[in-house]
Amino acid sequence: MRIGVLGTGQVGHAIASKLASLGHEVKMGSRTSDNANAAEWVTSAGAGTSQGTFADAASFGELVFNCTAGGASIGALHAAGVENLAGKVLVDVANTLDFSQGRPPSLLITTKESLGEQIQEAFPETRVVKTLNTMNNEVMVDPSKVPGEHDVFLSGNDEDAKQTVRGLLESFGWPPASIIDLGDISTARGPELYLPLWLRLWGVAGGPHFNIKLVR
Repeated sequence: MRIGVLGTGQVGHAIASKLASLGHEVKMGSRTSDNANAAEWVTSAGAGTSQGTFADAASFGELVFNCTAGGASIGALHAAGVENLAGKVLVDVANTLDFSQGRPPSLLITTKESLGEQIQEAFPETRVVKTLNTMNNEVMVDPSKVPGEHDVFLSGNDEDAKQTVRGLLESFGWPPASIIDLGDISTARGPELYLPLWLRLWGVAGGPHFNIKLVR
């Protein structure tokens, strides 16, 4: 599959590298076509990888990952182009972390809305699926980083889109039973609002390699 990855930070690097290792053609997108982080990634990732602008990556991809900083995601997606995202599955893994008052960061969202919903509203022809935002980027692409059973969540309005994303998650190593479909895109509020607790747990756990499990 041809996949566009928007964002050149740690999350974008982890997602793009995993996809490339699985044999997908991957184009990493940023605000400029000559982004140094993207160029370094292409060199390390090898065949089947390339870089370009947000618009280049969105046009290239049959499916697109939003790995940009949550506070800048809407702007980045507009730069990617409404027409380039129309009809495509957009996997949103971003969190709206606000570092303006220092650390730990707060969130730019409230209990009444999520970034996933904002993206779906701004791009109604795009099939938005929220997932993977409740864990460290290394755990996203290699759940074995955390021993035992633990879960990942899906939110989205389009059932076929969620099935496509479920298949990608399984290829990342997530067991089918550990992929929990929360419902429509409004259910992305919970996973996004989990971030303050996640940040506190990082300190308690002594590192980022942890996750949560729904025990019934």
